[in-house]
Amino acid sequence: MVKLFKAIKPVAQVALLIAGIAMVSFGAVRGEAEAVLAKAIRLCLECIGIG
Repeated sequence: MVKLFKAIKPVAQVALLIAGIAMVSFGAVRGEAEAVLAKAIRLCLECIGIG
């Protein structure tokens, strides 16, 4: 059982890494980075009392 887990772990890590890169790339292509940055700026300005 432990040998099976040790064999599958690197494959799962690579698969999840590829999936994460694909999702981030898809979001960047759709322009989601701008929306997230705008919300982050608004939130920070509200925290310090300017916005």
